[in-house]
Amino acid sequence: MGILSGNPQNEPMHYGEVSGTWAYLMTAQGMIAGYQVLINHTGDADLKAFLEDVIKNGLKPEVQALQELLKANGLALPPAPPERPSATIESIPPGARINDPEVAATVSADIAAGLVSCSTIMGTCIREDIALMFGQFHMKKAQFGATLLRMTKEKGWLIPPPLHVLQSEQA
Repeated sequence: MGILSGNPQNEPMHYGEVSGTWAYLMTAQGMIAGYQVLINHTGDADLKAFLEDVIKNGLKPEVQALQELLKANGLALPPAPPERPSATIESIPPGARINDPEVAATVSADIAAGLVSCSTIMGTCIREDIALMFGQFHMKKAQFGATLLRMTKEKGWLIPPPLHVLQSEQA
């Protein structure tokens, strides 16, 4: 196999890996800033702690790993937005606040999109190390998704679609 044999870290990244990794990194950096804003709007202590955990143990480690990967392969990094300052929810006018159920729904949609992105990048990889990295990101996102789903159910924020209930034959 020539250039594609041996240590995957010595193999070149192909254009799909570069593009997917670069776009994923840019999105993750943007999500950190976005979630910092959402934390400012969040009144629920559990949701706030969840968002802080996603940033600290999900997004920031992903960003660091992807920056190291791109740098090691001689690639320029995407621009990152600045960190957002902390604010109290009381300093945000009531009509301008994002409500906790809206925050949870937004983050849930982000997690779902992140799962698809990770799967797509994994499916295009020829370097095992990159595929495994995105597999780890995928697993962490699935765990965050399960935690958030449980929280939204417990707090009454989940609005289910119409439920399909089979009815037995009427006598």
